[in-house]
Amino acid sequence: MGLTSKKVLLLAVLFAVALFVLTIWLWPRLSRQNWRTVLGRIGLLLATQLSIFASIGLFANNSFGFYASWADLFGQEQEPGVVTNHETGPNGTKLKLLGSEHVGVPGGSKPHVGGRIDQVVLQGEKSKINSPAFVYLPPQYFQPKYAKKRFPASVVLTGYPGTAQALYKKLHFPQTQHELVRKNKMQPTILVMMRPTVAPPRDTECVDIPNGPQTETFFTHDVRHDIASHYRVGTAAKNWGVIGDSTGGYCALKMPMRYPKAFSTGVALSGAYKAPLDASTGALFGGDKQLERENNLLWRQKNLPAAPVNLLVTSSKQGEDNYKETLKFIRQTKSPGKIASIILDSGGHNFNTWRREIPAALEWMGGHLKA
Repeated sequence: MGLTSKKVLLLAVLFAVALFVLTIWLWPRLSRQNWRTVLGRIGLLLATQLSIFASIGLFANNSFGFYASWADLFGQEQEPGVVTNHETGPNGTKLKLLGSEHVGVPGGSKPHVGGRIDQVVLQGEKSKINSPAFVYLPPQYFQPKYAKKRFPASVVLTGYPGTAQALYKKLHFPQTQHELVRKNKMQPTILVMMRPTVAPPRDTECVDIPNGPQTETFFTHDVRHDIASHYRVGTAAKNWGVIGDSTGGYCALKMPMRYPKAFSTGVALSGAYKAPLDASTGALFGGDKQLERENNLLWRQKNLPAAPVNLLVTSSKQGEDNYKETLKFIRQTKSPGKIASIILDSGGHNFNTWRREIPAALEWMGGHLKA
């Protein structure tokens, strides 16, 4: 049974309840003062607490999508799956299509009504990174009226470690866009849903690491090239945006700021403004202090010319650690850059907060991307 299986969660809860009942039942028998009963009490308490913690951890993982599998949890790479179809784009770029699924909207079984989600593997020719993605194609993509239309597109990123499936199963990006388009609040946009962890288990923070994974090159060049070679997507920066939460939010700001010829628009949901340096990231900058400064977005704003891009940041007055830095980022934004924000009165660093922000953020982003 998989890590995210409801059966695993149910078994963990039942096991915790059983241990709790067993502890209550055996406690009088273990009341004697000798080393065997003391060890028995310690063992029962330890087992009960561990089972409760495991149940809470499984519930949190199922709710927030931190890890997709046991292998993901223990830092082991997974095979991408069996290829059921293999197509080549007009420029020779290969994109592996693993399968498709319906979108959870009324009439979602019909692509021209509900759209379609393709599971693909992007093969980075320049970065040498291969990574899975889920590509949402809006209903208009399949309608005769739009047969010759090239659509705008946005990369949608999770936090670290995150799972790409959470973007449509928990955060409901395709479903939200479908409703916004229905209400004429947003233009149809192709969503390339991914996690920023493209070299697992390392947290690369969308950085081209010296002598390491070239993650920034993968997102700013290879992803756009592979998608545009296979789907009807525009290739100019004005056609492309990027939106993400947490770590993905940092990437969504940084990539337009550093590569305005790749992305014209970026949306950071609870994003940070510089990359952490810890056990999960390792030496991201290889000791290059200038590279580290250039990836610090507040330093970049203050010391380098502004890129002509559109940025939106979100935070909350209570519940988010990035609130003060977000206000500073807004104040420091210089022309020709443009800045907008969503500031909630309260909201934690979690899915519930981001679901409150996503409709307005998508509508804003759709208003800046060009078909």
